[in-house]
Amino acid sequence: MLLMRNFRTLLFLFSFICFVSCKNEYKEYTKKPDYITSPSGKHKAYFDAYDETLEQWGIDYDELYITTSHGIAHVIVSGKRNAQPVVLFHGMNASSTMWYPNAKTLAEDYRIFAIDLLTEPGKSYKTADFKNIDEITAWNQEVLWALKLESFHLVGASRGGWLAVDLALKHQNDIKSMVLLSPAQTFIWIRPTTGLLKNIFSIFASKDEQIEGSLGTLSKNTNNIDESYLKQYNIGVKNDTLPKFMMQMTPFSQNELQSLKMPVLVLIGDEDIINNEKTLRLVARDLSQGQGAIIPNAGHFISVDQAEVVNKKIISFLENLDESK
Repeated sequence: MLLMRNFRTLLFLFSFICFVSCKNEYKEYTKKPDYITSPSGKHKAYFDAYDETLEQWGIDYDELYITTSHGIAHVIVSGKRNAQPVVLFHGMNASSTMWYPNAKTLAEDYRIFAIDLLTEPGKSYKTADFKNIDEITAWNQEVLWALKLESFHLVGASRGGWLAVDLALKHQNDIKSMVLLSPAQTFIWIRPTTGLLKNIFSIFASKDEQIEGSLGTLSKNTNNIDESYLKQYNIGVKNDTLPKFMMQMTPFSQNELQSLKMPVLVLIGDEDIINNEKTLRLVARDLSQGQGAIIPNAGHFISVDQAEVVNKKIISFLENLDESK
């Protein structure tokens, strides 16, 4: 009887300690910095629009603010603490809110960490410039170390896909698998399509016309994009400067790609202005555990254009990996 009572006491103490540690996880990163609580005029409008888009997240989330060597990293965290971690790298001129059509599905069985890349619009705050793209990748790894993520799945969209591969080449042992959603300049050069030419010539139009024209070439159906996200995107693009280091984002060599040993899923849209069938041929040729698919009725923004299809393919890919172990 005494043994049973002691066992129950130990079980209670263990449960209490676990509860407290779970509740206080990342507590040091939850305080909102001054630039969030007292933003300047143009930043206030953007942050308000950002929060409005987050209302479409569809699941509970925590916002973290992590001090790093180049500024403060903003990270959105959703999902059960003991679930497998999935890190999300968004695309250019975007932020973590671009995952609003995908977050709820991914967080049902996984713990998602959506990082606002410091070189793009978002809630991250830069205090020191980057000298080159290698420093950006090093910064991404710095954030992951702060989150204590030693092993995780990595999902990257567009420019985030390129950054995901660059990170994997430098820290391969940390990454269980990768999902690349129309990765930019990763397997092939961006070809001069009609859509791309429209984007180039739009520089002679007004800012509003530039944004509208750009979205029209990147998305199969801009009506699918939530109005709150469109509002945030427009403000972000107007506030932001020209993206740096684009010329350093060149396609990876065959030797580099062949060195990647983790499973990789590559998805592209059938009307993608960034990738085409050649991308998938290189995936099959150069990645030992690579697989690819074309998503019908989708442009470059496949995670929005065909969110349900993309969500199912990502979950199926991840679940098959977990079941095979």
